[in-house]
Amino acid sequence: MDKTIGEIKSLAWNIRNDVLEMTYRAGVEGGHIGGAFSSAELLATLYGTVLNVNPANVLDENRDRFILSKGHISLAHYAVLKECGFMLQDDLDSFEKNGSIYSTHEIENLEHGIEVTTGSLGYGLAMGVGVALAGKMREKSFRTFVLLGDGECNEGCVWEAAMAASKYKLGKLFAIIDKNGLQLDGYTQDIMPISNIGTIFAGFEWNVKTIDGHNIEAIKMAVSSQNDELPTVIIANTVKGKGVPEIEGKFWGHHVRLTEEQYKAYKAVLEESRC
Repeated sequence: MDKTIGEIKSLAWNIRNDVLEMTYRAGVEGGHIGGAFSSAELLATLYGTVLNVNPANVLDENRDRFILSKGHISLAHYAVLKECGFMLQDDLDSFEKNGSIYSTHEIENLEHGIEVTTGSLGYGLAMGVGVALAGKMREKSFRTFVLLGDGECNEGCVWEAAMAASKYKLGKLFAIIDKNGLQLDGYTQDIMPISNIGTIFAGFEWNVKTIDGHNIEAIKMAVSSQNDELPTVIIANTVKGKGVPEIEGKFWGHHVRLTEEQYKAYKAVLEESRC
């Protein structure tokens, strides 16, 4: 897919709208709106113009691989997969319903574009290293993209994976960090500070790019800066809850059970910003 900037902006809006709808329909189960909204442009750009993936040929051996390490924002991934033809509206409507395979954390479903099952945070990058290494050993052309959260980088296995990625010179591996500064219980810097995450990755011999994670052009440029021998990390500075001022930058927006009043208010705000 190769969408224009305007089309990608519209796709990001659709992701947020779908996330809001799924969260409201989920009732008491709620949804992780904050991180889903902060990653909307990242997902829209990846699926709109970067990833070599095709719903008509989902098992292509040379397809790019996308791994959602911050698995609790699955509803944003489901949304972009639906918008790009990998899933149906009925799939989104079943989110968090009894018997549905579309839950808070994803279950591997290659036919619908879901590469891995998620659960505990922190292991997505290690999986990405394995996938990228397998591709290199088999001389495949595909790239591997892993989306992480900055709070998730508290996990030690992230750094074990980072060391392995540079050791094996995985130039087709991209780690994208949705750096919204918040996690479940508060500000990331208060819970477990990482003073300069870019410097740390550089110390592990990664190609480091720092961008505005809501700027589509910046995302596209960062992804195009591949180094044949070094893995690339894109540190995307974002706003948690981006798109709805009431929850922007609020840690309580990490997971929300929407009242009818909240749903209508947030829906109205989104409609005002529609592309």
